[in-house]
Amino acid sequence: MLANLYRTEHDSLGPLQVPAFVLYGIHSLRATSNFPDHTPFHLEWYKALGVVKLACYKAYSGFCSAVLDRNTELPFKLLEKQIIDALEISASEVTEGKHFESFIVPAVSGGAGTSINMNVNEIIANVALQKLGLELGSYEVIDPIEAANIYQSTNDVVPTALKIAIMHLLGDLESGINTLRQKIEVTEGTYRNELRIAYTQMQEAVPSSYGMLFSTYSEALSRDWWRVSKCFERIKIVNLGGSAVGTGIGVPKFFIMEVVPILQSLTGLPVTRSENLADATNNLDSFVEVHAILKAHAVNLEKMVSDIRLLASDVAGVHGLQIQQRQVGSSIMPGKVNPVIPEFVISAAHKVYSNDMLISSLCAQGCLDLNAYLPVIGHALLESIKLLIAADKTIADNLIDGLSISAGLGAEQLFKSPAITTALSPIIGYRKAVLLSKEMKSSGCDVFAANAKLKLLDEEKLKNILKPENLLKTGFTLSDLV
Repeated sequence: MLANLYRTEHDSLGPLQVPAFVLYGIHSLRATSNFPDHTPFHLEWYKALGVVKLACYKAYSGFCSAVLDRNTELPFKLLEKQIIDALEISASEVTEGKHFESFIVPAVSGGAGTSINMNVNEIIANVALQKLGLELGSYEVIDPIEAANIYQSTNDVVPTALKIAIMHLLGDLESGINTLRQKIEVTEGTYRNELRIAYTQMQEAVPSSYGMLFSTYSEALSRDWWRVSKCFERIKIVNLGGSAVGTGIGVPKFFIMEVVPILQSLTGLPVTRSENLADATNNLDSFVEVHAILKAHAVNLEKMVSDIRLLASDVAGVHGLQIQQRQVGSSIMPGKVNPVIPEFVISAAHKVYSNDMLISSLCAQGCLDLNAYLPVIGHALLESIKLLIAADKTIADNLIDGLSISAGLGAEQLFKSPAITTALSPIIGYRKAVLLSKEMKSSGCDVFAANAKLKLLDEEKLKNILKPENLLKTGFTLSDLV
């Protein structure tokens, strides 16, 4: 009965019983024992491994054709065409995300990604065996290493797949930033002349507008969009074909020259073979650079939602700015509604910050010719991109959409604030502006009532100075003083 439930597989360490009907094998099973973590591996990376494998099989097929055309005698046997075809079909299915339930290696693992590579190799080999009508584990026909891993190394396949996954997600992030930026621009235009008090160091400072405030978010997002668009240049250089350490050892030159162009054709991405494959294998600073750009975007998002949360808070008093009520806020305090969208975004941003430290420190931990920590580096980087995609989407859909600003309330508060006197200082001088400010504070009146008492400015001139278009223009001219 036991024989029906398990199959025996072997590696250099010895035999191991593997469940009979699973697509993974001995290497994956040993990994789950060694790395008993349950953090799931990213589907995007898994699918990217499929397309990288597919490119490798197509390059191998081209190599076989070249050998046959030359009628060259080789000291080894080439894989049969039906096996190559079955491998290509299997890899294509992995590219589509199929069989992901058979990928059992956790996100955090040791071994520089060997377990990741072998889990995919085992899935591809066993699916290919099924395509040929053979039993799972019939590795004498299609072996996970000698066939599924033909002319590949973990050290070039896994990082190349990571870069493919990153580029796909960067495209989504770029689009998300642009969508959010466009919605911010609409808000900026809608409230361009809606006056508010600007604050420095959380103290009332000078006249401004909600449009001006939202313009700062729009500009920051424009920079984020531009920086993210440049990430493709940083991440497109791959070491596929470089084998173990970038020397191309054990790999036909034909394969090395052809595999990256094939990958480029399959993905539609600007992947390029490194001119120094050893450097691309050894140094992971491109991941550090790209993640630093992601961190900058997280910083801008946190600043923006923190501002909005503060302006909409009960601490701010009378709400000139209101945000959507998204869900019930308390299980004990009736009617309480919390700013959950800013809280989510701030939490996501701080996860990105912590990932940035992890990625920087582990990329620096690369030793001599390889970095053993690629699995957790890649996991953190993909996590950050996905968190930022989610943050951009929820800000756009659940914070900016539905945000409203009370017409005239900001101006009313501004005219009651001593901050308004800064606008009058060029006309009446600093000392008189101080007198006006003190009168407003002591009497609790607005600037118009205080001026009527002190008679510092003609009433009509004061009204003209305090029009939104005059308060918000950049600097003053000599004609403004007369």
